[in-house]
Amino acid sequence: MHRRPLGNTGLSVTPICFGASGLGDMPDTYGYAVDEDRARATLRAIFDSPVNCLDTARIYGFGRSEARIGDAIRERGGLPEGFVISSKVDRDFETGRFDAARVRQSAEQSLEALGLDTIPLLHLHDPEHARDLQEITAEGGALDELFKLKAEGITQAVGLAMGRLDIMEPLLRERPFDALISHNRFTLMNRAADALFSYAQEAGIAVLNAAPYAGGVLAKGTAEMPRVTYQEADEAALAPAKRIEAVCAGHGVSPGAAALQFSMNDPRVLSTVIGVTKPERVAQTLDWARAAIPPAVAAELAALPYETGDPEANRVYRPG
Repeated sequence: MHRRPLGNTGLSVTPICFGASGLGDMPDTYGYAVDEDRARATLRAIFDSPVNCLDTARIYGFGRSEARIGDAIRERGGLPEGFVISSKVDRDFETGRFDAARVRQSAEQSLEALGLDTIPLLHLHDPEHARDLQEITAEGGALDELFKLKAEGITQAVGLAMGRLDIMEPLLRERPFDALISHNRFTLMNRAADALFSYAQEAGIAVLNAAPYAGGVLAKGTAEMPRVTYQEADEAALAPAKRIEAVCAGHGVSPGAAALQFSMNDPRVLSTVIGVTKPERVAQTLDWARAAIPPAVAAELAALPYETGDPEANRVYRPG
């Protein structure tokens, strides 16, 4: 799998990046648990694959995701050459504090858990859930500290990873971010991030598009996973996914492959972040990335109605 340069940072990543939030065991978010053995087997499959990027965060599973990744890295004798770990500094889990001191503390906790001296790509994560946005944006605040970590060589590139676009875009315009991660907002079901991605491309900000399966429903199917963007969904909420399933069924195409390639084929997207929690999902993702989807099918899917509002506006956020 070829690698694409992440701006002028010196990093390069494959068009697919695996996401490790579920590997931290987050049943409140995904509706199922992931034990240690399953996480370990999945991480082995990821590191054995041609994909060179793995995304996590300090808050995923309240530290379990990074701890499990760190164990997998140590098991292999170190991080493979050229492999890009993408992680995120987070607010204090209990108080919501997100000042400069918390950024430094979060980064140090990540380094210890991962067993690394540096984190190639480091994002500020979910500022909309912090107790006070001013702690983040003020002089000497969280964002200043994040860029200080880059200046010190603790990270090679810095990004912004969050949900709410109304907060995200102004922050991106104010500082020289190298990358961004947006999730659930550029899928076959929703195009809320369309304008943001165009701006990022013009500004030279690398786009990592996460959750192209709308939280998993387009990968697992509405029958197995009747949830949209991590929330239990009624028939009305599932209707867009069912329309996609119907089109794909009529042409013998997997909805998961169609959803993945919708993101991968957009020239503004550097890499698509796919969460996996089973070893077989790693192989399946690679198969879906290579699957032949006739242009007529892709056009029919792209012509379906889609939302442009915040897909998580009514989400009850639970980090576990």
